[in-house]
Amino acid sequence: MPEHAHHADVVIVGAGAAGLSAAHRLTSAGVMTVVLEAAPYVGGRMSTEKIDGFRLDRIGQLLTTSYPELRRTPGLDSLVLRPFAPGLLVHSEGRRHRAVERLPGRSARGALTAARALTSAPLDQARLGAALARIAATPVERLLARPELPAADALSARGLPARTIDGFLRPLLSALLCDPGLTTSSRCADLALHAFARGRLCLPEGGADVLPELLAGALPPGVVRTGVRVTSVSTSSVRTAEHGEIACRAVLLATDARAAADLLPGLRVPPFHEVTVVHHTAPEPPLDGPALLLDADRAGPVAHTAVISRVDPSRAPADRVLVSSTVLGPPPDEPAVRAHLATLYGTPTDRWETLAVHHTREAVPAMPPPHDVRRPVRLLSGLYVCGDHRDTSTVQGALHSGRRAAHAVLTDFGIDSSYTQEPLPTAA
Repeated sequence: MPEHAHHADVVIVGAGAAGLSAAHRLTSAGVMTVVLEAAPYVGGRMSTEKIDGFRLDRIGQLLTTSYPELRRTPGLDSLVLRPFAPGLLVHSEGRRHRAVERLPGRSARGALTAARALTSAPLDQARLGAALARIAATPVERLLARPELPAADALSARGLPARTIDGFLRPLLSALLCDPGLTTSSRCADLALHAFARGRLCLPEGGADVLPELLAGALPPGVVRTGVRVTSVSTSSVRTAEHGEIACRAVLLATDARAAADLLPGLRVPPFHEVTVVHHTAPEPPLDGPALLLDADRAGPVAHTAVISRVDPSRAPADRVLVSSTVLGPPPDEPAVRAHLATLYGTPTDRWETLAVHHTREAVPAMPPPHDVRRPVRLLSGLYVCGDHRDTSTVQGALHSGRRAAHAVLTDFGIDSSYTQEPLPTAA
C-alpha cells in the first residue's frame, strides 16, 4: 500500500453498495476517502459467480426501475437494467395465471391488472384496486407515517380477502422482501408495493456484481482497496491486519450488520432471512418470455423462478438456457427442487443440469415492526455506520443509507451538502 494511503480524511470499511455510494459523495465534495474491503472483490452480498460462461447471482435480489437511488447515485449512469416481462406469472391452484401490465406509464394500474388476474369477485377487485391505487399515489413520507403492523395483519385490516393476499400479494412480497410469512413491517411492505406499482421488476445486465463494480470503477484510482481486513476502529483511525494503522478524521462502517457489530460491540444485529438460489441449465427454455414465475400454492421449496437468460441474455452463453430459482430457507434436496420446478413450469426437469447452489444464511436483514427505515447513521462525531440494515433491506435502502451517511460526515466536517437536511441523532 503506498505511503500516502496511511492517512485519509475518511476511511470507509466495506465496499458494498452502501459504502461505495458514500465514497462517491465524499470524494465529489473533495474529501480524501479510502475504502477498505476484506474480500478480494467489491460488492459484498451483491456478488456473481462465473462458471463456463454463465453468470450466477448468489442472492438474486430483484430491483425495480422506480428505485430513485439508481438514478441519483453517481457512477451508475451506465448501469443497464434488464426488465422482466410487463407482468407476472403466478402458479395458483395448480395452474399458471398470467398477470399482465397494460399501462405503459408504470402507474398503479399495471399492478392492479396483475392482481385482478387472480381475483374473482368484483368486490375483491374493487378493494384491491383501491388499496394499491392509494399506495402508488401516496408520497413515501406519508407511507412511513402510517400505523405499523406486521404486513399480513395490515393487509387483512384493509379489507383485502385472504384469497387475494395469499394468491397474489404474499408471493409478490416474498419475492421482493424474502419474507413469505409477511412478518415484515407494513411500512416496508407498502414501500415495496409502491415501488412495484410505479416501476418494472428488473435485473442489472451482466449480473448483480455489475452495480458495485460500476460504482468502484467510477471512483478515483486508489480509493478502493480490496484484500484489506480491518480489525479495529476508532473515531480517528482504523487498524488493519495487513498494513497496520491508518489515521483519519472519521470512520464509516459500511459492512453487513454482524461485521459492524464485531467491530463495534453494542450495535444491534437484526434477524435475517435465509436464502438459497439454485441455478440450472435446461435443454430448452421452459417459458417463451422473460417472465417472473411466483408460487402462490407454496407446494414446494421454490418461492419464485425465472428463465434468466430470457431476461438478460448476457448471463448465459449463446444458445444456452439459464433458469434461476429462489428458495427462502436452507438448501433443500435437489429432487424436491426439480419436482417443484417441473410442476411450476409444466415440463420435465430430469435432464436439467445443476450449475450451482448458493446458500446465504444471513442474506437479507428482517424488518419486523417496529422498524425504523431511517435508522440513524451517525454514532458520534467521527464514527458513522450505513448499510441496508440502517434503512430498508433492499439495494435501494443500501444506496440511500450511504447517501445519508455521507451527508452526516459532510455536515460534521462543515461542508455544505445538497442532500435534504435531516436531524442526525445518536445511533444505537
